[in-house]
Amino acid sequence: MRLSIERRQALTDLWLVGPATLALFLFIFLPVAIVAVLSFTDYQFGAASFNWSGLDNYIKLFSSSIGRRAVTNTLIYVAIVIPFSVGFGLLVAAGLHQMSNWAPRLSNVLKTVYFLPVAATLVAMSVAWQMVLHPTLGIVNQTLFSMGLPTPNWLSDRGLVLYTLSMIGIWQSVGYNMVLFLAGLAAIPSELYDAAEVDGAGSGWSRFWTVTWPMLGPTTLFVMVVTATNAFRVFETVATMTKGGPAFASDTLVYALYREGFVYFKAGYASAITMVFFAFLLALALIQFRFVEKRVHYR
Repeated sequence: MRLSIERRQALTDLWLVGPATLALFLFIFLPVAIVAVLSFTDYQFGAASFNWSGLDNYIKLFSSSIGRRAVTNTLIYVAIVIPFSVGFGLLVAAGLHQMSNWAPRLSNVLKTVYFLPVAATLVAMSVAWQMVLHPTLGIVNQTLFSMGLPTPNWLSDRGLVLYTLSMIGIWQSVGYNMVLFLAGLAAIPSELYDAAEVDGAGSGWSRFWTVTWPMLGPTTLFVMVVTATNAFRVFETVATMTKGGPAFASDTLVYALYREGFVYFKAGYASAITMVFFAFLLALALIQFRFVEKRVHYR
């Protein structure tokens, strides 16, 4: 019995889409559903049974000082890293894009230098930063001491450690954002700059605001979403350099998730932290698409 064209087309579509859909369900949607269910229990890894605890895990996260500190630290870190890494990435990309016209070799060398933090292993870079920021042997404090300036404990001061980690996060993100902005700058037609100059935008600053910035709208949106995702899931620098200390001053949601789930084996509480982390990330992405996407369509 011969199948109709519509049935054959449906079977072909199922054959092509089915494996990817099954993998998406098994490795993404199903684990998320399991984590969501576990967040309402007191399950611990290795336990034979568990009890339903309702919203107790979420209440504990937002009512305990340690939980609130992890949430607050994460939001502060994100609020610092996103604007500075995006702004510096755009600034570096614009400078290197202009430099490529009169010093292409130097521009290529600087592009490599800026991209090295992205290509290197972040754990190894964290160890290197520990040595650089050592309170007595580090080159930063030795330089400050030679200039007669205060030598703070960058990773031991509770009021300073989170900003130190934010600085490292910005340093690590600028190179990747630079590459994305360079691709966006290369895609801007030169005729637009000629037209802007004819219309009176003679200075580089006016051409930037009338041509470059509007044309970089889609790239900027993508860079902000990627940067926000990376900033929210900061883990390697915290785990390597501070382990959430001192006194939970650098504790973040992802590190708290790791500590509660894989050190204390509190799977239910760790699942609640995971869902809160996912909610923050989803909310930030929706806000970015809601308010930024309106400004990125120019065709």
